[in-house]
Amino acid sequence: MAVIVNMPRLSDTMEEGTVAAWLKNVGDKVEEGDILAEIETDKATMEFESFNEGVLLHIGIQEGDTAPVDSLLAIIGEEGEDISGLLSGDASANTATEQKQEETKETAATTTESSTAVIPEGVEVVKMPRLSDTMEEGTVAAWLKQVGDKVEEGDILAEIETDKATMEFESFYSGTLLYVGIKEGESSPVDEVLAIIGPEGTDVDAVLNAGSGSASSSTPTEAPKKETKKEEKSAPVENVATDGKRIFASPLAKKIAADKGINLSDVTGSGDNGRIIKKDVENYKPSAAASSTTASSSSVASATPQPAVYTPAGEEGFEDVKNSSMRKVIAKVLGQSKFTAPHFYLTIEVDMDNAKASRAQINSLPDTKVSFNDMVLKACAMALRKHPQVNTTWKDDVTRYNKHIHMGVAVAVDEGLVVPVLKFADQMSLTTIGASVKDLAGKARSKKIAPSEMEGSTFTVSNLGMFGIQEFTSIINQPNSAILSVGAIVEKPVVKNGEIVVGNTMKLTLACDHRTVDGAVGAQFLQTLRSYIENPVTMLA
Repeated sequence: MAVIVNMPRLSDTMEEGTVAAWLKNVGDKVEEGDILAEIETDKATMEFESFNEGVLLHIGIQEGDTAPVDSLLAIIGEEGEDISGLLSGDASANTATEQKQEETKETAATTTESSTAVIPEGVEVVKMPRLSDTMEEGTVAAWLKQVGDKVEEGDILAEIETDKATMEFESFYSGTLLYVGIKEGESSPVDEVLAIIGPEGTDVDAVLNAGSGSASSSTPTEAPKKETKKEEKSAPVENVATDGKRIFASPLAKKIAADKGINLSDVTGSGDNGRIIKKDVENYKPSAAASSTTASSSSVASATPQPAVYTPAGEEGFEDVKNSSMRKVIAKVLGQSKFTAPHFYLTIEVDMDNAKASRAQINSLPDTKVSFNDMVLKACAMALRKHPQVNTTWKDDVTRYNKHIHMGVAVAVDEGLVVPVLKFADQMSLTTIGASVKDLAGKARSKKIAPSEMEGSTFTVSNLGMFGIQEFTSIINQPNSAILSVGAIVEKPVVKNGEIVVGNTMKLTLACDHRTVDGAVGAQFLQTLRSYIENPVTMLA
C-alpha cells in the first residue's frame, strides 16, 4: 500500500523546507534507511532518510522548491500502484494546510514576542524535534554532549529514538550546553524542552521561567569538572579526499572519526551511494602496527588483577530497564485487545502422523523445504475461505467481512514481537509460503522489515512448538477476530482402531473475539482446519 511522506520538521524552529537535491528518482527502488533527499531548513542542509521500502512513485516538491512542514514530499509504494486518489486528496488538503500555517505563524509570532523578550541574548532553547512525519514523542537514546561541554554548530547533541528509527540530532547553535531537559532513556512529546545552549554562566532557572511552562522542572545537571584537552592528541580529520572530492559521511561517523583521529578518506563507506556510516568507522583498522600496540596495551590492562565483587547471600537487588518504543507499543496494543475484545478459547488435538510423512516426502525433493508451520499457515488460509465469519473485523457499527486473506505470522525479535504479513496467503503454494515466511522473518530479526510488510493481517498464527510448548493461548492481534496458537508435536500413546499405538499429536488453540465469532463458528473452523492438516494431500490440489 502506498505511503505518503510529508516534509519533516528537522529542527525545532523549522516551518518550511527547501529540497536541495533528490538522491532518488521516480521509479527507483527505495530501501528503509536510504537517503531520499537533502533538505535545507532554516538552519542547515540535512539528509532525510526513508522510513519505508518500495518504489518512489511520486515527487511532490521539486529540487529548489520550498514548502511548509507536513506538505506532500513524496509517495512510496508498489510498482504500478494507482496513487491518483492520494494525489487528489492532497490537492484538496493543501488549501487548509496553508491557512493553518498562516494561523500558526501569527500565533507563533505573538508567543515569540512575549516569551523571548526576557530570554537573554545568545541563549537558545532546543526543543524535542519531529524527526519523522508520524513522530509524536521521542526517546533520548544517548547524549553525545554533557552539561558544560562546548557545542559547535553541526555537532551531534544526542541520538533520538523515534517511533521508526534511532537518528542523530545535530545542534544548530554554538555555545555551552547549559541544561539537559530529557535524560538518557527518557521519553518526551515533540516540542518539549530538550536542552539549553548559551554563554557559560547563564542563569538557567531564569531561562526556564521565561518559557511557556513546557520546560522540564528537573534540576539542571551540574557541569562536570574541566578535563585536559584530548583533541590535541588526535590526528586531524579530513572531510575531503585527496582528489578534492567531498567525502559523504553521517554526522555520527564524523564525530567518532574525530574522536579516534581517523582520516575519513581512508575509510570505505558501506552506506547508500558509498556514504560512510557509524559501523564503517568503528570497524576501521588503521594498520598492523597500531593494532599490535593496542593489543599490547590491552594485554597489560587485562593482566592487572581485578578484585572480586562479593555479594552476600540473600541480598536483595533490582535493575530498572527503560521500556523501548517497541515494548510500549506491544503493551498498548495487546492491552487494548485483551480488555476490549471478549476472548474465548477452543482447543483441539490433531493427528500429525500423515503430516510428518508428507513433509518428509516433500522435503526429499531438490531445493524444497517445508516446515510444519508452513503447513498450518496453508491450512488456515484454506479454512478461512470456507469460514468467512472468522476472517472478519469488528467496526462498532458494522462487521467487516474481508474478501482477501492476509496471514499474520508472529516472529520473536530481541526487543519483543513483530507480525509480518503474508498477503493473499490462500493463493500461495506450500513452498511459496515457506520461502516468504523465511524472508520476512529474516528482515524482522535484522530490523530491515518495512512497515508495509507488517500491515493488513486478517488472521494471525503464533507458534511456540519449536520451544517445546505443548499448549498455550494468545491475545488476539486486532483488528483480527481470531488468532491460532500452535503447540509442539508430541509422541505419545494414542488409540487407533481400538488399539493403543505410538502416535504423534499437536494441540491447536483458537482465541476468538466473541463480538464477531461465536463458539459454534470457531468449532467448525477448527474441524475444517483439522481435516486439512491430517490430510496434507488436500492442500496440494
